[in-house]
Order: sequence, then structure tokens, then C-alpha cells
Amino acid sequence: MSPDSDSGPSARFRLATEADVTCLVSIINEAFSVETFLEGTRTDRERLSAMMAAGEVLVAEDGAGKPLGCVYLEVRGVRGYLGMLAVGPSHQRTGMGRAIMLAAEQHLRNKGCQFVDICVLSKRTELPPIYRRFGYVETGVEQSHPMQPLKPGVSCHAILMSKAL
Repeated sequence: MSPDSDSGPSARFRLATEADVTCLVSIINEAFSVETFLEGTRTDRERLSAMMAAGEVLVAEDGAGKPLGCVYLEVRGVRGYLGMLAVGPSHQRTGMGRAIMLAAEQHLRNKGCQFVDICVLSKRTELPPIYRRFGYVETGVEQSHPMQPLKPGVSCHAILMSKAL
């Protein structure tokens, strides 16, 4: 699997295996360290393994096979779900996030999905404009169900966004 040549840096894409979990937990937690409104880290071995059992994690890796980033994918009929997009800090702002998004959307298309849905925590105000540039539109809001509890006194909701594939 590989994204279009204009999608950014070179990366190979493959599905994660249990052998990747430790490395991916580290990448995800580093990428989501900006979420200081949550208690604890974004994920751990158990939660990531459970997610991999429910869906798939697409990994971007360099030519030497080193993971650079990843994204969680789940097929829900004709709708795909994309979540927990993470790029290792040393590869952020290089186009790697865009490359992962394009590869993830293509993967969902290949699985028969006609739409893709994402959920953004309202405290991450920088994210909706980024996803709008990818063609996502806001479709609603709902109570958030973050992977970790919110810190005391913090309120947050989920912004639902979708895109036709």
C-alpha cells in the first residue's frame, strides 16, 4: 500500500501485528502528549491490543521498517471509522500525517467503505480545521468518551466529522 506520490514523505504501509504494540504505544502516547486535559496516557498495551482485535491499525514505516506513525481503522458496513492518528514527534510537520490519512482512506475504500467518520475531542480546537482541509465536514456533537478520564473540572464533548470516499 502506498499513497499518491504528492502526498508527502515516502513511507510503506502495512497492518500492525502484536509485535508492533510496544513501539506503537510509545508513538501514540508521544503524539498525544498535548492532551494534558486527560488523566494518564492516551493508550497502553491492553487498550491498543483490544483496539487491534476490534479493528485494524495501519502503520507507516520507513525503508528500514521503523514505524513512523499509525492510525486506527474500523469497518462499520459502508462506513469506515478512522481514529487515533498518531505521528512520531520527529516526523510531525513533514506531511506524514497527510500520507497516513490518504493511505487510511484508500484502505477503507478497498474494504468497501463509501464514507469515513472521525471523532475529535472539542478540547483539540486545532484539529477540526485540519480535517476540514482533508474534506471532512462536521455532522454533529455528542458526549465524549475519551480513552482516559478527563481531569477534574474539565468539560469536553466529541465533534463528529465525516467524508464521502
